[in-house]
Amino acid sequence: MDNTTLQGKLEALLFLLGEPVKISKLADILGVSQTEVEETVESLKESLKGENRGLHVILSEDLVQIATDPELNSLLSKIAEEELDSNLTPASMETLAIVAYLGPCRRSLIEHIRGVNSSFILRSLMIRGLVGREPDPKRANTFLYEVTFDFLRHMGVGSKEELPEYEKYKEFKNLFVETGETKDDTQEVQSDEQEITENEPNS
Repeated sequence: MDNTTLQGKLEALLFLLGEPVKISKLADILGVSQTEVEETVESLKESLKGENRGLHVILSEDLVQIATDPELNSLLSKIAEEELDSNLTPASMETLAIVAYLGPCRRSLIEHIRGVNSSFILRSLMIRGLVGREPDPKRANTFLYEVTFDFLRHMGVGSKEELPEYEKYKEFKNLFVETGETKDDTQEVQSDEQEITENEPNS
């Protein structure tokens, strides 16, 4: 029996997504009413106001997001700078490879393959100029991620099609779209609409 409270489920869900989410979508995925979600958001917001908490809740019309406490910006900026000054981590290389071979693709597909939240890594790759994003013409309020010309230049190729075994791995995307992304999209609760751009690079 699942004894996790609704507030605990909401907190975990918002943390996993890492982006603004519509209250109606949260209600659908949690199987409760919008009123219950709104009340739980307020409770979570109050519980995160303690001195020893590093997160806070942001509300913008019908969107809600969990984010880091603004007072910790200096600490987090230092971590981000160290990340950019260092070589790409294995996780960053993995994410970059997915975008290179399977892009343009949604973040949901990237996370379906990796099995973890990839928002921070994608931001880091965007700041480095290796990945860019554009609005998804087939789905409102979401983005498609793609490698940049700088990435191709660093790789010494004129197009993605020149990457090693590109066609082989391009077929890999079709497998995930058919068995993973299409299924996930029916329950996808993330939304980039009115995205709060604290620490978010311009695309």
